[in-house]
Amino acid sequence: MFVVADTTPLNYLVLLGKIELLPAIYERVVIPPVVLAELNHRKTPPEVSRWASQLPGWCSVLAPMSVPDDVLRLLDPGERDAIQLALDAGFGTLLMDEIKGRREAQRRGLRVVGTISILETASRLGLIEFGTALERLEQLGFRLSGRLREEFLRRNR
Repeated sequence: MFVVADTTPLNYLVLLGKIELLPAIYERVVIPPVVLAELNHRKTPPEVSRWASQLPGWCSVLAPMSVPDDVLRLLDPGERDAIQLALDAGFGTLLMDEIKGRREAQRRGLRVVGTISILETASRLGLIEFGTALERLEQLGFRLSGRLREEFLRRNR
């Protein structure tokens, strides 16, 4: 399965040292050029920039073919182009964490998977221990409500 990714899930998975979960779950990950630029921004953590400067073979860069509509233009550039690329290329799944972008992608019929969903899937496949990964993710600054945190932990015991 091919999937389009926004910046945040890639950033967190690199920082977690779990970026290799993506090719274990998906055949290929495609990112728009603006996401690559965000991953290489001067304020990006060095390990993320290093990863982005030498993308693995399972990750490729592809520009959206269409111009985003007015609603998409209200989103962050990475979110906007990731959604547009997923729509243009016919990929039904999008990796994205930000709420506004997720809602807009779902409204357009895309299946949205976030960083925590990647960790859940990897846990079900026996690749990681979910609770430990979630704790480390939160230490990196990932924000999650207490209610959602408990729901994820309950589901992944």
